[in-house]
Amino acid sequence: MKIYTRTGDQGNTFVIGGQVRKDDLQVEAYGSLDELNSFVGQAAAAACADGESWNDELKKQLVRIQHELFDCGSDLAYAKPNELGYKVHGELTGNLEAWIDSWEQELPPLERFVLPGGTTLAAVLHVCRTVCRRAERRVVSLAAETDINKEVLRYVNRLSDYFFTAARLANVKAGVPETEYERSGKVFR
Repeated sequence: MKIYTRTGDQGNTFVIGGQVRKDDLQVEAYGSLDELNSFVGQAAAAACADGESWNDELKKQLVRIQHELFDCGSDLAYAKPNELGYKVHGELTGNLEAWIDSWEQELPPLERFVLPGGTTLAAVLHVCRTVCRRAERRVVSLAAETDINKEVLRYVNRLSDYFFTAARLANVKAGVPETEYERSGKVFR
C-alpha cells in the first residue's frame, strides 16, 4: 500500500462517510488534536529521559492519553453524527480528574500565575497545555456549527488542566521552583 493517495492534491480530504475541504472546521479540530498528540509523545519521551521513578506512572498516563486523543479525533471525523456510538465517554474525563486531584495533593497552593518552564519535562507539558487549549478552541468552533460528541469537548477541556498540574508536579518532584508572573496579584484562592 502506498502512503500517498493523491486525493488531497485538490485541497480535499476524506472523513468517515464523506469528503470535506482540508481547511474545514472538522479537519481543523481533529488535526489540532493530532498535533497535540505529537507533543504528548514528546512529553512521554521527556518523562523517560528524566529518570525519576514517578515518571513511570506519568509515561503510562501520557501513552493512554495518546490513545484517547486518537479516539477524540475519530469521534470528530464523522461526516454525520455517529449512530454506532462514540469512543469518548465520561469515564475518560473522570480519569483525568482523578489524576489531577491526586497530584494536587503534592503541590503547594497556587496563588499567582506561573510562567511556563522549569525542567525540560515541565516545559514540554506546558507546551502540551497550550496546544490543548488551541485544539479546544477548534472543537468549540466545530461544535457551534454541527453536532459532535460533547464529551470530546469536556475531555479536552479537562486535559489542559491535567497538563498544567503535571507540569507543576514535574517541577516540584525535581525541586525546581516555579517562576511566578511578576505582575500577577493573588488570583487563585
